[in-house]
Amino acid sequence: MSTQTIESRSPQDQSDVVVSAPAADREAVAAAFKRAREAQQAWKRNAVVRADALSAAAAALDAAKDQVVDLMVREVGKPVTESVMEHGRAVRILRYQAQAALDPDGDTLPAAPPADMRTLLLARRRPRGVAGLITPWNFPFAIPLWKAAPALAYGNAVVLKPSTDALACALLLEELLGGVLPEGLFNVVSGEAEAGQAVIEQADVVSFTGSTGVGLQVAQAATARGIASQAEMGGLNASIVLPDADVEAAAKVIAGAAMGYAGQKCTATGRVLVLGDTAEFTDALAAAVDGLAIGDPKDEGTIVGPVINAPAREKLVAAAEGAPGDGGRVVTGGKALDGPGLLFAPTVVDGQQPTARLAQEEVFGPIVTVLKAESAEQAVEISNSVPYGLVTSVFTSDLDSALTVVDGLETGMIRVNMPTSGVDFHAPFGGEKQSSFGPREQGKAARELYTTTHTITIGPAS
Repeated sequence: MSTQTIESRSPQDQSDVVVSAPAADREAVAAAFKRAREAQQAWKRNAVVRADALSAAAAALDAAKDQVVDLMVREVGKPVTESVMEHGRAVRILRYQAQAALDPDGDTLPAAPPADMRTLLLARRRPRGVAGLITPWNFPFAIPLWKAAPALAYGNAVVLKPSTDALACALLLEELLGGVLPEGLFNVVSGEAEAGQAVIEQADVVSFTGSTGVGLQVAQAATARGIASQAEMGGLNASIVLPDADVEAAAKVIAGAAMGYAGQKCTATGRVLVLGDTAEFTDALAAAVDGLAIGDPKDEGTIVGPVINAPAREKLVAAAEGAPGDGGRVVTGGKALDGPGLLFAPTVVDGQQPTARLAQEEVFGPIVTVLKAESAEQAVEISNSVPYGLVTSVFTSDLDSALTVVDGLETGMIRVNMPTSGVDFHAPFGGEKQSSFGPREQGKAARELYTTTHTITIGPAS
């Protein structure tokens, strides 16, 4: 273990050190992988044992609801109502993947001549070994579990390197799972870039969620080693408002999608594309945003809590201050707010062109720009004009219009009259272009990453 110390501080009170731990050096990471490889040998052999253990893990996490929710609120500033929802999703992920452990592990196929009916041709899936997981701070239980749960269900062991801003949550998860899973099967290593690199160097399969720049480096490093990898990265998501949409209803949904949890979701709305005159919608959106409660994430009414750290808030302030110089008008918000907590006023910008920096680069926080489109075709073109392609929402009361727009969108997920934010734990999750690399996450799609296919032919003895 290195002499470097990792600290996680509460964004609501920067003097509150939630946890302090030594950073894992390469030797510590190697030791975690050694424990994981030893535990995986027995774990991979019995699917019923895996199903039972993951069911027990779900029960343990469910029983710790208050502790989990309180820690999320404290460590990452997630409003308590959203923290309760995340806890529920994390429990459901474990329950779902517990049953996935008992899914068919392959197929039988007809053998080609000259083989006869006595020949058995199998395509069987096996676990890859030890999964190295690198996760962000914004969903400190759900994201580690939507990676770890399927990895474990299919017979792998896990080494998790969480964000240093969510280290306490990861350590609590390790404690809860460690009480019901075999020793050494689920391991947490703390640290920053060095620990992450060591995980990639030792893993048999890698899954990453975080920034685009780092995600592409992870994918390149994994590819150079010849191991499977998956990376979920940026998402400058658009909501398209067609002329027949209910303006007030759409504005309320989009306000929540853009500003909830201080906009700190890869699925948050960053751009709104409005057909024709944008004034009516912009006014409705600004009113909806101004109606969102800002403050202490412990308060049940809070929708917009603090951003994760001081550099994140400084970046938001710079983005808002730079908007007028890039053709924009700050309609509401645009400034840091007095604490307690690292608060930033939810911000709506309009008047910009699709080439403006705010319309092309993801700013991870409660800021959205409203852009004008002359037609549905142009709205689709603008939506597709960014390097990302995670999720797009379309607001309309006409099914034909929805289907026409949906068909042209270059995003992995498309939602009609629904917020861009929100993830179904049993459905494939992922995007196009620089939003995602590798197979989809979650649901049955997760099997593609965490298993490898072996084709087996068994002929008659004589």
